[in-house]
Amino acid sequence: MVLAAQFMALLDVFIVNVAAPTVRTELGASGAGLQLVVAGYTIAYAVLLITGARLGHRFGHRRMYLAGLALFTVASLACGLAQSTGQLIGFRLAQGAGAAVMIPQVLSLIQRTFAGEARARALGVYAAVLAGGAAAGQVLGGVLVSADLFGATWRPVFLVNVPVGIALLVLGPRVLPADGPSSRTRGFDLPGLLLLAGAVSLFTVPLVLGQEQDWPLWAWLSLAASAVLLALFASYEKRLARRGGAPLIAPQVLRVPGMGLAVVRIALVMAGNAGLMFVLALHLQGGLGQSALRTGLTFAPGAVLFGVIGLTWRKWPAALQRALVPGGFALTAAGTLALGLALRDGGSGGVGLWAAFAAGGAGMSLAYSPTFTRALATVRPEDAADASGLLTTVLQLGQLSGVAVFGTVFLSRPLGGAQESADALLITAYALAGAALIGAVSGLVRARR
Repeated sequence: MVLAAQFMALLDVFIVNVAAPTVRTELGASGAGLQLVVAGYTIAYAVLLITGARLGHRFGHRRMYLAGLALFTVASLACGLAQSTGQLIGFRLAQGAGAAVMIPQVLSLIQRTFAGEARARALGVYAAVLAGGAAAGQVLGGVLVSADLFGATWRPVFLVNVPVGIALLVLGPRVLPADGPSSRTRGFDLPGLLLLAGAVSLFTVPLVLGQEQDWPLWAWLSLAASAVLLALFASYEKRLARRGGAPLIAPQVLRVPGMGLAVVRIALVMAGNAGLMFVLALHLQGGLGQSALRTGLTFAPGAVLFGVIGLTWRKWPAALQRALVPGGFALTAAGTLALGLALRDGGSGGVGLWAAFAAGGAGMSLAYSPTFTRALATVRPEDAADASGLLTTVLQLGQLSGVAVFGTVFLSRPLGGAQESADALLITAYALAGAALIGAVSGLVRARR
């Protein structure tokens, strides 16, 4: 049940991408307005994730899961009924806030409900759902927009959440474990929360808006200020821990074996995943003039393989287990290069494009799923909220960074026609493959025990 809500929330990060042109036409949105419609959800989601984790620890994971789900469902309905760009932006921010309260509780509930081998299997499914929602969002968005259900054009991409959310709200109180008294024992680090929220906000906003505005001075100043606030946050948290206080992120979470490496690897996978989907969607729809449905279906092979591998990798021979992460990154690099080469002549790529995207999806799953599951396998149930907030925030920031960095590489090239767009995509594929090879090197590093 909790994974259905997890999938739904992650779907909404990407499902709006293919609906954006229709939203712009019907609501008359400006370029900046459309960006905030697409990215407002992600900004609120990323900024408030750690807050959501701490609220769950303080007030109860089931209680906050249901509260976040209710806000997300109501906001989804409001988005589907919005009559102006301003309304849609506001409701998207509320939707992101609901997801930020709901999602950190998922891992905590898994940790409390399962133990031993069952917990490892549940974490494997969790990891597959967490990143599989990205590709699935592109596919489902294309299907819903092209279907034009009841003449509603873009609105079903939001309204589809409503019946699912209502069903989960009805089932939740009946099947989720009750909150125990231990969830309220720890203090609330308000200064740390404000410092971290400020740092994440100053980091995410320029990544979302800077590219469209050709990276103005304010964007660079905002990124610099983010680094300053992050340093202040780290210093404050260390002092608070030394005084015996309750830091926003428990120090023992950061000391979990492999957690530091997991942060690096997850950031690289998500940056590559989001960057690839962003530039490929631009090329297929803008450069080649393909429909939203066809563009969405192009992502299907990668999405399917990502999910299948995420669910089955633990059953593979033990001799292969150590090679999964570096091998996954290497396969990602090869698939990305093959994709750029398949499209380099300005054509549709044919079967080669599907094969390349399938290889990339498989490689990303091999790099991501074992990393995520192993990092969390030794996290104590009482620290699950902190770990969930930390890694999900890294996931979101990785995606934003990937779109900003690789999107800038792509958009910095002339894009006058199909061939020029293909040339820009090939250069971006080289950059994406380079990032994947860095991940392969990180995959060879063993965590300290």
